[in-house]
Amino acid sequence: MAVLLLDDPHPGVRRLTLNRPEKRNELRGAILDALKAADADPAVRVSILRGAGPAFSSGYDLSADNSVGQPYYSPGGPGQWARHVVDGWFTIWDLAKPVIAQVHGYCLAGGSELAACCDLVYVAEDARIGYPPTRLMSPPDNQFHPWLMGMRAAMEMFLTGDAITGTEAAARGFADRAVAAAALERTVLGIAERIALVPTELSQINKRSVHRAMEIMGLRAAIRAGTELQALAFTTAASLQYRAQFKRDGGSVRDLLSQRDAAFGDYRERDKPS
Repeated sequence: MAVLLLDDPHPGVRRLTLNRPEKRNELRGAILDALKAADADPAVRVSILRGAGPAFSSGYDLSADNSVGQPYYSPGGPGQWARHVVDGWFTIWDLAKPVIAQVHGYCLAGGSELAACCDLVYVAEDARIGYPPTRLMSPPDNQFHPWLMGMRAAMEMFLTGDAITGTEAAARGFADRAVAAAALERTVLGIAERIALVPTELSQINKRSVHRAMEIMGLRAAIRAGTELQALAFTTAASLQYRAQFKRDGGSVRDLLSQRDAAFGDYRERDKPS
């Protein structure tokens, strides 16, 4: 079974469907390769990224050794993983053509980083967006929250690890718009069709204009600086102790996530049958 499905639902629109729901759809190499191919294809003017199954993406596979088989080179040394992740997500930022995230269900941790680096984000009202690893591991690799959501909302999410709904995500600036889940695909395709009416040579300059303004205000430098703080968090006793359990007990990831979230009563704990 292909881990990434490609189709062209309308002229000029390339759609990528993350098709690994048993791992909650985190497959960075295939995503970046397909987006680069779309960027180089003169028939494509805009790409859509969505997830199959019950979620957009719940993030990285915590049972895997992410230092092995990285899909592209990043310089080594302390903090390599965080820098590697940010390098990949900035690949999407730097593409010429717009990329739209279509978010439903859970959009957590690395999955939320992926959505944040897309140019437009449309979410189901009942989506759940958060970064729960702040509770026992570290702040995000890609610290987009203050830039998209402002200081207060970012601070609350970092300090609690709580998720917000799609409706809250749109109100706070993470997403462009929240719509009923049944209307999400129709809404995203409608936006993509309108973008596809604009010639690529103009669309790419329109996209770059917004990004240049954000970079002048310091977004790129701040997110890269955040990788050092993420690496520092990984050296703390609490993070080392928690992450060591994943290495010893690779088959009990669910239990370890429950350990993290039990006191908060959310995520996996919230979804347990009563």
